[in-house]
Amino acid sequence: MRNGSEKMKKQTAGRDNLGTFAPKFAELNDDVLFGEVWSRETELSPRDRSMITVAALISGGNFEQLLTHLVIAKTNGVTKAEIAEVITHLAFYVGWPKAWSAFNRAKEIFLD
Repeated sequence: MRNGSEKMKKQTAGRDNLGTFAPKFAELNDDVLFGEVWSRETELSPRDRSMITVAALISGGNFEQLLTHLVIAKTNGVTKAEIAEVITHLAFYVGWPKAWSAFNRAKEIFLD
């Protein structure tokens, strides 16, 4: 987990994947979402932001983005036990099939 003196890695996924096709979206993704919002660590820790983001992605069925955010969550200190509890809890609110899909993605990242 990062300590207070470390800076979040500069995000370039938007520009790398959509820079020439959708430059404004890429800019907003990299500079605003990840550059400004995710850097507000006084308001919410990266760990908490990760758990919220993972929950939102699962709730919306956005499994394409989930894998990347599970990696970020693990990097930000979320444990296998915590992610399993988050998904189990969400199953009752967002649906059993979404939970199964999320568990299959989480198993890829949170190996023993």
